[in-house]
Amino acid sequence: MTPVAIYIHIPYCVRKCLYCDFLSFGVGEMNGSEQEHRFEVYVNRLLQEIDTYGQESITVKSVFFGGGTPSVLPATMIESILCKLKSRFPFEANAEITLEANPGTVTEEKLAAYREAGINRISFGLQSTVDRELQTIGRIHDYATFLENYKGAAAAGFDNINIDLMSALPGQTLESYRSTLERVLALEPQHISAYSLMIEEGTPFYERYGNPKEGAGGGFPPLPDEDTERDMYALTRSMLAQHGYEQYEISNYAKRGFASLHNITYWKREPYIGLGLGASSFYGGKRYKNETSMDLYLDHCINPDSVVVPDREDAMEETLFLGLRMNEGVNEEAFRTAFGTCIDCVYPGVTDRLVQEGLVVRENGCIRLTEKGMDLSNYVSCEYVLKSGDEFT
Repeated sequence: MTPVAIYIHIPYCVRKCLYCDFLSFGVGEMNGSEQEHRFEVYVNRLLQEIDTYGQESITVKSVFFGGGTPSVLPATMIESILCKLKSRFPFEANAEITLEANPGTVTEEKLAAYREAGINRISFGLQSTVDRELQTIGRIHDYATFLENYKGAAAAGFDNINIDLMSALPGQTLESYRSTLERVLALEPQHISAYSLMIEEGTPFYERYGNPKEGAGGGFPPLPDEDTERDMYALTRSMLAQHGYEQYEISNYAKRGFASLHNITYWKREPYIGLGLGASSFYGGKRYKNETSMDLYLDHCINPDSVVVPDREDAMEETLFLGLRMNEGVNEEAFRTAFGTCIDCVYPGVTDRLVQEGLVVRENGCIRLTEKGMDLSNYVSCEYVLKSGDEFT
């Protein structure tokens, strides 16, 4: 039996945030019956899709309801999806089952129903504790609403809670970000994910800011400069370490024993199955992706043109790119076992040069990023991309 992580994509939210380029749709302006009909059609298709995997020889080690905002669905629909999964697959005894929730979309009744259904981890998209910053990025909630929902989750029995934070927001200063960190740390969640804002094409923020290094136009709050952004990242690492959080990936921190099993699956290139609109999978040595058009997804789910068997070179690059995101780094012996060759044979001189530049270290049989390397992780990853004409044994 193969341990597998399962991702469930719920593409609906009350309103898309101004920075969001995820495959999701705002439904806040629909009336209740229209929303419910849309949700029912989608969830019924999800249940059918789950049935297509029912003969697989797998055990489920984690489930992650992501989006969008899964908590906009009625709790009964979340429960029906989870019940269908459990009816088709054996679950490991300690399976991690996470639901993403935006403040303002959960109630005491919903939270109690999630726990009753077997969800044991909840991830709140807070982003900031400063209401002005929340309004600027288009969030639907304020800090007081988050606090109410967070306390409600704890009262419902959740003892594994993640809080998502964002830095480098428009108008955000180092001091306002420090205030956000202080307020979140006072709550003592088990896990904190802290990401830097990315300006993505196709979003209102891209139209507003264009090149993120050019600052704001048209009277919008300016983005922090690169130095301030780096200072925010350094502040995150320092303050969270002081409060007992272990950084186990570039953007993720956890109390001991609470690192996300689901996300680690991605970074270690272990098998996962994605269900729902546009969801991606890596299973049986193949990568494939569901249709991103709702009409096509409702018709036949998987995009037949998306099925790819990664070649050896791609797999090696992925192993380095993803593995270096984690603090433990890439195990050299595991690389040799997987690919029948060593990292230095594939990338001659690269690691030694990066060590000299202070970007990676070799320790205990692993190659991992230094603190400086984390600041320049994109550069380091590019150094482990095979160039055309490269040969190795």
